[in-house]
Amino acid sequence: MPKLGMEPIRKEALVKATIVEIGKTGSLDVTVSQIAKRAGMSSALAHHYFGSKEGMFLAAMRHILTLYGAEVRGALAAAESPEARLKAILYASFSPGNFRREAVSAWLNFWVLAQTVPEARRLLAIYQGRLRSNLLSCLRPIAGPRAEEVAGGLGALIDGLYLREVLKSGAPDGLAAVRVALDYLDSQTERGRG
Repeated sequence: MPKLGMEPIRKEALVKATIVEIGKTGSLDVTVSQIAKRAGMSSALAHHYFGSKEGMFLAAMRHILTLYGAEVRGALAAAESPEARLKAILYASFSPGNFRREAVSAWLNFWVLAQTVPEARRLLAIYQGRLRSNLLSCLRPIAGPRAEEVAGGLGALIDGLYLREVLKSGAPDGLAAVRVALDYLDSQTERGRG
């Protein structure tokens, strides 16, 4: 007889275990058995909840995207100017909760998975659309007619900083990443040319 109320707890444990295992290996070359063992349950139960390793990984990315979205929304709520809003997005993108080794590895594998798995491609498109929209909202008053171009460059730079982080050792340095992004912004806008 299943224990009532345990499903959400077990699913959350499996999602967190998936993120940790991907971070540990740096790839999707982990087994459901490894993930289930880390979560303290059987492979059969993991399959029951998610159907496959791919389903577990997609649930893990939804979790990462949900945490990221909540952090961005919270940071934006406290920002009062376009520049402050832009900085809020950057600091949230590279915060210790979002820019940690496990999450960076999950992102790398998410980009790879999105090339062949429609649900992953859809989630990535949603993330990219929201990031672009948020950046444009901030950049229109700052960059004027170049807002689209600067938003595209800044979005690519954020992704690139995550990709480069995969190749490094040690803890990710989110503040250094924010400085790189702000330097790019300065070079592309009037405030950096004045």
